[in-house]
Amino acid sequence: MSMQDTASSGVALWRLVADGIERGIADGRFAAGDKLPGEMEIAETYRVNRHTVRRALAALAERGLVRAERGSGTYVEAQKLAYPLRSRTRFSEIVGAGGREPRGQLIEATDDVATRELARELGLKTGAPLVRIEAIRLADRTPICVSTTWLSAELFPGAGAVFAATRSMTKLLEHYGVGDYRRGATRITAGIVDATDAARLDLALGRPILVVDATDHDLEGKPLMTKHSRFAAERVEFLVENG
Repeated sequence: MSMQDTASSGVALWRLVADGIERGIADGRFAAGDKLPGEMEIAETYRVNRHTVRRALAALAERGLVRAERGSGTYVEAQKLAYPLRSRTRFSEIVGAGGREPRGQLIEATDDVATRELARELGLKTGAPLVRIEAIRLADRTPICVSTTWLSAELFPGAGAVFAATRSMTKLLEHYGVGDYRRGATRITAGIVDATDAARLDLALGRPILVVDATDHDLEGKPLMTKHSRFAAERVEFLVENG
């Protein structure tokens, strides 16, 4: 039975294209991180028009199987990143343990002042000077989360420049003599990505995110930094570990 005959029997052409690409992912013809053929090539392979191809790719993206990168193409999504939540949480170690390359990228570093809530989390007075670091974290080339981190400007002067150079919060703290630190309580809520984070995470508007708020302390319990992170929900699965 030809594709046209199958379509006439009630199965939409775009679904047949989507199913064909999904089989290619399942049998290894398209591996995680691979770039799919272009729309024109897919259209020629399946003898359909490009509109049909776009609808098929959109359906696969909705299911988290592929991801379109603006101006680059469409890539096969990697499996969800298993992300343990524990007292010692390090993005680079978690990503590296999964056989993927961790990357950090500074979006911007700005001066800020402590609101009442930030002051409480950081053990500072309201209005105390802060450094605010906005960064994106990636596993290989896939964006995983966008994080906003606040630190005391008095304890960590020039922290933005240090992060730009090290691209790691752990290395940033080491720069200031903090050899180890622990995660305090972690609060997780669900949300919908806004336009700014959608662009940063390569997500479509309206896609779900997991919002993680947490404060890290030194080994004596003194607050070091507090974070507000937005994870692409379709790319991670949180594992809550005891101890």
